[in-house]
Amino acid sequence: MIKTVPYLILFMFGALGCFHANAEPVVPKAKIADLVVGEQLTFDSNVLHESRTLNIRLPEAYQSRLSETFPVVVVLDGGLDEDFIHIAGLTQFLSFPWIKHIPESIVVGIKNVDRKRDFTFVTTNERDKKDFPTTGHSAEFIQFLSQELMPLLEQQYRVSDIKVLMGQSLGGLLATEVLLKHSTLFTHYLIVSPSMWWDNGSLFEQVATSNASFNRVFIAVGKEGKIMEEDATKLHDKLVEKFANKPIGFQFYPELNHGDALHKAAYDGLSFLFKEPEAKTKQPL
Repeated sequence: MIKTVPYLILFMFGALGCFHANAEPVVPKAKIADLVVGEQLTFDSNVLHESRTLNIRLPEAYQSRLSETFPVVVVLDGGLDEDFIHIAGLTQFLSFPWIKHIPESIVVGIKNVDRKRDFTFVTTNERDKKDFPTTGHSAEFIQFLSQELMPLLEQQYRVSDIKVLMGQSLGGLLATEVLLKHSTLFTHYLIVSPSMWWDNGSLFEQVATSNASFNRVFIAVGKEGKIMEEDATKLHDKLVEKFANKPIGFQFYPELNHGDALHKAAYDGLSFLFKEPEAKTKQPL
């Protein structure tokens, strides 16, 4: 009988352990607070005659390094349900000190009202007119960029001389139009899957006569069909031919398509646009 006592004690402790293991967990009480990733500006546009919204993410150092200015990355299709959040996160990631592909930057997303209206110029193609009935007002949107958006950003924030415009698809078409016709609005251009087919490809004709002034351009396209792929390549080749002394990058993503090429293109494109110029080696006498 005495020998069974230790086993009885062990059984009791074991049973107690099982009891605690099967007991209902005590769920801690949590406080809920808003997760703030940026700020939002809304204003009445005198150019577009409508209310417009900008989504803004400031870099981590913006409030601590008060004497510094920061590059600005302007994202077309920049609504919260469009490309603003993932591009803002990517920009933060690329500027982490242990990665440092780009400097800390201000990200500005322009929320869309009617992208088919704003991103396209007047077309002579009847199919374009039928498919896009509100089309043909990119001139007004570019005026909005020039006369309202950029002056507002420069007044509201500490913006440096480095200004990036990013656009995909019809946004890529608009970015290309700005590059060729109003290049001084921005210094760097990230153009993804541009809809160069618009108006029977008439924008290609602008390359030869363009006096564009820019620092760098990056163009990318996914596996998006013969027209999209050839047009993106053609745009790159024409720009390289015209501006032979400028850094103009290109990337084709055979594993991606029109829907998912932007994020990878933004990663590669921003890294390319902010890449330090290679030091020139001195030639021996």
